[in-house]
Amino acid sequence: MNIILFKDIPKKISIKDKRGQHIIKILKLKTGDEFNCGLVNGPSGIGSITSIDQDWIHFTWEKTVDSVPLYPLTLLIGYTRPISSKRILREAASLGVERIVFVGTDTGEKSYRDSNLWKGEYRGFLMDGAQQAASTGLPEVEFYRDLQSFFRESGNYSDTDMIVLDNIEPAVKLSKYTPVGSSCLIAIGSERGWSERERKLFRRNDFTFASLGSRVLRTETASTAGITLLLARMGLI
Repeated sequence: MNIILFKDIPKKISIKDKRGQHIIKILKLKTGDEFNCGLVNGPSGIGSITSIDQDWIHFTWEKTVDSVPLYPLTLLIGYTRPISSKRILREAASLGVERIVFVGTDTGEKSYRDSNLWKGEYRGFLMDGAQQAASTGLPEVEFYRDLQSFFRESGNYSDTDMIVLDNIEPAVKLSKYTPVGSSCLIAIGSERGWSERERKLFRRNDFTFASLGSRVLRTETASTAGITLLLARMGLI
């Protein structure tokens, strides 16, 4: 952790808390030492340890930086096996994605959508990614039954570049794509890619088809590479 996040800044942390364990065992901090901490989706600052007893780490907090907005990028991604989804959540949060949208796909396993991960556990992986990046911002996460539901029910994406990664009929290499809108959305399929029916939906909704080259990548690899390239093309990293 390069920052420790809280929903509300407390006056003490339990020694048994994951964050308390990190302070004592990893950072090896003592009374008088300082550590970076902040509010989820809020300001960050410095925690100063005032005392440590058998059960608690007592500290004070001073704000130093107001909240920093996430990058105006949405990752739309097909449900994958839970272990892959955990990596995607962590890395997308670490890279500063503003929103992550999970959709059921024609080629994806329906059981992945019913995983216990989506009952709240997923938020811990967003926290891990943000804390790794020394950021307080967590992406919003949305869920849709399928791609058609997303197009029917999702919010307004006007002035947003809409890009879908696809090896079958790419119109451009993502590394050469030049965004023109104020934000971007990048769509990445499940482990077996998009179906022809889904490609028709993307065409109907004016998506640009792009590729990461000729290699077939794992979904989590494609998401990290795609986010990174697009953020670079947006001039943000």
